[in-house]
Amino acid sequence: MKHSKTVFACSSCGSQSQKWLGKCPDCGEWNTFVEELAAPPVERRGAAPALGGGGSRLYDEVDTVVSERMTTGISEFDRVLGGGVVPGSLVLLGGEPGIGKSTLLLQAAANVATTVGSVLYCSGEESEHQIKLRGERLGIGRAPLYLLAETCIERLVEEIERVKPALLIVDSIQTVFSLKMQSAPGSVGQVRQAATDLLFTAKGRNLPTMLVGHVTKDGSLAGPKVLEHVVDTVLYFEGEQHHSHRIVRAVKNRFGAVSELGVFEMTGTGLRAVPNPSRLFLAERPASAPGSSVLCTVEGSRPILVEVQALVSASTFGNARRTASGLDHNRLSLLLAVLDKRVGLSLASEDVFVNVAGGMEVTEPAADLAVVAAVASSLRNKPVAPDVVVFGEVGLAGEVRSTSQAGLRVREAVQLGFKRCVMPDGNLAPGDVPRELQVTGVRSVGEALDALL
Repeated sequence: MKHSKTVFACSSCGSQSQKWLGKCPDCGEWNTFVEELAAPPVERRGAAPALGGGGSRLYDEVDTVVSERMTTGISEFDRVLGGGVVPGSLVLLGGEPGIGKSTLLLQAAANVATTVGSVLYCSGEESEHQIKLRGERLGIGRAPLYLLAETCIERLVEEIERVKPALLIVDSIQTVFSLKMQSAPGSVGQVRQAATDLLFTAKGRNLPTMLVGHVTKDGSLAGPKVLEHVVDTVLYFEGEQHHSHRIVRAVKNRFGAVSELGVFEMTGTGLRAVPNPSRLFLAERPASAPGSSVLCTVEGSRPILVEVQALVSASTFGNARRTASGLDHNRLSLLLAVLDKRVGLSLASEDVFVNVAGGMEVTEPAADLAVVAAVASSLRNKPVAPDVVVFGEVGLAGEVRSTSQAGLRVREAVQLGFKRCVMPDGNLAPGDVPRELQVTGVRSVGEALDALL
């Protein structure tokens, strides 16, 4: 009896080896080689399909007419995509199980089917009856929305030829397999083959396609890294289990801004777009409470006001604790060292807990000044005025460095009724400061704390 030949493939980059290796020689990742069946040699007849129609063209002769985007009917989703779905684009949406990926795409599919044309929703994890039950809960009415429970990519392509949809949704890419491969669905080879087949289908038919992707335990997209390289847009669906709001973040977008953000609220009838997330994050902010400051952060092209909370208490153990939620823990340790060395605030024997209220993740350095203000406010037990907004980067010498898009931040603060703003002195430009806002420019952490406390 002839045995099937097996190879070891890296689950990160797709590199193959005849034996198991602890470290991938191509991408350098450890313990990523998994065993799978080798694909039999396929005899190819003729040339492979071409994405651009075949043949090279002179740079000056390439047509740059931008195709009209297709709106999904969900304003926050369109914002993250860059204004809507581009015809022929391949969008990958990843997130934790149960966070709402299928709900969001089913709502978008129903809106597109109602306003644009037929939509094909292919699910490899649920039956048509399960999808219909979710649709009834979401209030989806009669629309040319076709449901298909299929995992074979070849049969999916046949259904595309029959329906000729305006939008294709595949939930999820890890469940799809190709008859050209002998390995199981979800393996490195199958994911790579299915993504490539869907790429040629989307580009050849100018069919916008949305894929749902699984994530691993550490939160990254499952499957080979080539999956993220093949698609045009990569979106991450984020959210805390105990919070009602959800965030869709773009980490790659060939047709729009990277790091764009969309905010949703999970309700009993599906996901609801939140056009003003600042009001959502500041809705339950306590007035005149020590250890609280308001930060104006920028995600992509959107300014968002969030509350930074800090609690400083005497340590009952030998080593003081430093805990950060929604912020980088190493960045917090750096800022506490600056407060101790440059300002003279003794924090060596104090436990420090810092939190961004609402479950928001803030990664930009402009949050430094808000963290410093909240920690100093809690330590001195003096509240920051509730009508003050803060932003600025703090250096190791205690200086406050300028940040990007200062005008966008102060205009958002004015719209929400804030009266004062403490910001870097380097960002004080006459045209960027509204008359309704009293702006204080600071050059050091000491000046900022004097202005705030």
